[in-house]
Amino acid sequence: MKRFDVIVIGGGHAGTEAAHAAARMGAQVALVTLSTRDLGVMSCNPAMGGLGKGHIIREIDALDGVMGRVSDRAGIQFRLLNRRKGPAVQGPRAQIDRALYRAEMQAEMTGMANLRVIEAEVTDLRVDTGRVTGVVLADGTTLEAGAVILTAGTFLRGTLHIGDRQLRGGRMGDASADRLGDRLRDLGLGVGRLKTGTPPRLDGRSIDWAILDRQEGDAEPVMFSFLNRAPFVRQIACGITHTNARTHEIIRENLSRSALYGGYISSTGPRYCPSVEDKVVRFADKDSHQIFLEPEGLEDHTVYPNGISTSLPEDVQDAYVRSIRGLESVRILQPGYAIEYDYFDPRGLKGSLELTALPGLFLAGQINGTTGYEEAGGQGLVAGVNAVRLVRGEDPWLPSRRDSYIGVMIDDLRANGATEPYRMFTSRAEYRLSLRADNADQRLTETGISLGLVSETRKAAFGAKMAALSAARDQLSARIVTRAEAEDWGLPYAASGERRSLMDYLSIVPDTAAALLAQGGVMEGLDPETLTQLSRDATYEKYAHRQDAAVEMLRRDEDMRIPDDFDYAAISGLSGELGAKLAYVRPQNLAEAGRIEGMTPAALTLILARLRRLARDRGAA
Repeated sequence: MKRFDVIVIGGGHAGTEAAHAAARMGAQVALVTLSTRDLGVMSCNPAMGGLGKGHIIREIDALDGVMGRVSDRAGIQFRLLNRRKGPAVQGPRAQIDRALYRAEMQAEMTGMANLRVIEAEVTDLRVDTGRVTGVVLADGTTLEAGAVILTAGTFLRGTLHIGDRQLRGGRMGDASADRLGDRLRDLGLGVGRLKTGTPPRLDGRSIDWAILDRQEGDAEPVMFSFLNRAPFVRQIACGITHTNARTHEIIRENLSRSALYGGYISSTGPRYCPSVEDKVVRFADKDSHQIFLEPEGLEDHTVYPNGISTSLPEDVQDAYVRSIRGLESVRILQPGYAIEYDYFDPRGLKGSLELTALPGLFLAGQINGTTGYEEAGGQGLVAGVNAVRLVRGEDPWLPSRRDSYIGVMIDDLRANGATEPYRMFTSRAEYRLSLRADNADQRLTETGISLGLVSETRKAAFGAKMAALSAARDQLSARIVTRAEAEDWGLPYAASGERRSLMDYLSIVPDTAAALLAQGGVMEGLDPETLTQLSRDATYEKYAHRQDAAVEMLRRDEDMRIPDDFDYAAISGLSGELGAKLAYVRPQNLAEAGRIEGMTPAALTLILARLRRLARDRGAA
């Protein structure tokens, strides 16, 4: 019998981040995967990041995770979304070479100290006295561990749907984890079913690219990792086309043959990434829908048509795809399909991502009701850290809504559950002015250092950056701008005659940094990147204060902790329904309690009064 500190089940985006994080902390880690060649495989679209999602990748990178670095090395087109808007809602995104990403991720994992990759199927969990203590492999081998992290993606009892045809699988070409899925259901956990989908894959050599519009990458690419400054490989363009009236007609005529509309699928899919059938039905007034033709690699002819995921039969897919401009003679390499899979109600999780009902077992990724590589990676990192801290007898690390989108995501899931696959958006964060992609390292890297996650290389780079920012801030604060200089540079001067420093101007005029850089000698010794970051920090500082004041006014007491053994049944006046929900979710503070469906200010007041009474009683004792 072999023993590890932490065992991670699954080698997808949650599993790789979980295993790498635990190993970085010095734990002995086993990553068990059905196939080592599929470590880091991108099951759906060949892209990373975007609005909200790009913020999460930056946060993973700030904590020295691998997703950002590997995406940079495999990125074949980089774009900063919302570039014309403020930094708070800008999100880095990249098209990814699938083969490069997989190769780079495998190199990261197989070359990592303290980490052993085991190719096997986990068919059972070892449970002793109500606690998970290891796993059982298909060949009967038992692996022991202080904590187990399950990152099964869409593999638990996965079913693929193509029209009226069903296939068992976690994705096309890979078997589903039915034995483990059945075992988990036997444990009596809150299991549900969700759905996602993928479009047909096209042969790029059969696309008429000459008649299509092109989408180029940014002339000045923005990387995911704070350690990188430029792409590593050749950059490409994507194509753009649209569905049309004929496309919609073909789909409408065959809706009854769709797995979704033919009654073969009963679970809920992602609202923000609907199938092409859903688009035609829900947006019947629209004549066309945009499709991005995304190459899957520099040496791969496969193209991913983003925007037309489907569960229609193969002959219908062939017909509607060929009705689209530029795709009239296209060859489909793999049909699109919908996939249903098991997930567990995330309201049964602690903030550490450990299951309340089954200590020692952590869940991360789509198994918690999320969708997307980025959301999975963020959860994996948190689970990896907390599994190690559990083994060491340390308090869990609970990222908060104040300091990260990862914290927002986990808080949302635990408080509200997942009635549909959860996707991150900047609008989900009440502190979004502070949670920018550009300052993720300033928010989280020191935390990563204290947790033992951060390498010496990143620690040195972060220290140098913070020292440069501090020195530049001091220099700009000391440099007072005269009225003559302000007029000469076209900067506003206070009517009262109050003299302003260059640092003041950075917050008053957002574009001041560029203007000052143009003034030879004024910013001597300051590099453009440092000045741009200072400008952003200064611009948002005053707005962040207002944001914080508004939130705090509403949540003055919501940070108060609620003990794990808090007795809601003892609160007189609390409804039975709310009491049952609170006892199930076990919110860790009043903020989480306030987001539970049906919660009222009156109920929160009752809970707060009870907490204060208990605190007084403890003080008196």
